[in-house]
Amino acid sequence: MQAIRRLLQAWAGTLGTIARDKGVLLIMGLAPLLYGFFYPWPYATQAVTRVAVAVVDLDHSNLSRQITRFAQASPRLQVRLVTGDERQAQQALWAGEIEGYAVLPPDLKRHVLRNSQAVVMVQGNGSYTLLSKAVLTGFSEVVGTVSAGVEIAKLQAGGQGARQARATRNPISTQMVALFNPTEGYGSYVVPAVALLIIQQTLLMGVGMLVGLWAETGQLRADAATWLGRLLAFSTVGYASGLLYFGWIFALQDFPRGANPGGALWLLACYVPAICTLGALLGVWFGNRERALQVLLFTALPVIFVSGFSWPAEALPDVLQTLRWVFPSTAGIQASLKLNQMGAPLDDVMGLLAVLCGLTLVAGGVLLRVVRPHQ
Repeated sequence: MQAIRRLLQAWAGTLGTIARDKGVLLIMGLAPLLYGFFYPWPYATQAVTRVAVAVVDLDHSNLSRQITRFAQASPRLQVRLVTGDERQAQQALWAGEIEGYAVLPPDLKRHVLRNSQAVVMVQGNGSYTLLSKAVLTGFSEVVGTVSAGVEIAKLQAGGQGARQARATRNPISTQMVALFNPTEGYGSYVVPAVALLIIQQTLLMGVGMLVGLWAETGQLRADAATWLGRLLAFSTVGYASGLLYFGWIFALQDFPRGANPGGALWLLACYVPAICTLGALLGVWFGNRERALQVLLFTALPVIFVSGFSWPAEALPDVLQTLRWVFPSTAGIQASLKLNQMGAPLDDVMGLLAVLCGLTLVAGGVLLRVVRPHQ
């Protein structure tokens, strides 16, 4: 009973300390809320549309003019320049006035009528991947649509009816459907994964700062019950942050969510304690309140890079493929995407949850050993 009483006292006392410490409260309480609103803001548009482009018409035929009209009607493209000089289009691309252009070669219609291959060259601004993709995809759709119409017209001229010509040209209809990212937007791809990193980094910094303060003021050493109460208080705040994202932010921003809500709750139950225990251990190691913030603030980029969602883990060096599992975000992000976005059953992520539980036990064991009171 005394151990339980000390645990509850430590839990309530730690929550009170967090509420009174403005720096820790800002990092652990307010920062996740602000990130939840302002980080998805630049991705609100999701899909790139109406990208400025040019058409270089060197053929000047009714076919090339048809391609130009289709490009002007495409929702992906906004034709700002139609010219017969490729150098003019290059200058506009270099000046940033357009993001790409298509070159309709001389004798384009002649090659088509003779059933010989005609090549339409498309240039895009490779500095911006999403804009370049929109340019290439838009012109590909335009040329493909015009090409299909030309082929159907040839088949009809050969004696086939309109329906037969369409069936001959496209005997198997293909429809592309994005299962787990219906809008195919960048925000729906990146924010649900980065949300787990936001939870991790804010918890690590907040816990590290408070434990570093305890190290400076001589409050570090305590019995196991007291430290379990402290970790429970940290986890309470972290669990609230996780519920904020899974239950409200994703719904407010209309990101893919809720495929397996029960599994997501189990994930938070394993993910948050692993972060808090690791943050406490780092705070003991730093032994200083400010150092935790100074060091951990710059670890977000390498941690997200090795997590396996933005870059394939198989392409990482062997050393990083092993070390990346030290960070809870590696298992947490992969499990969250499977549970919250893809609707995987809990059995499919048991290995990832076991990694998180293992991190909690190992870090907790080391922590309780180094902070135990002097005999």
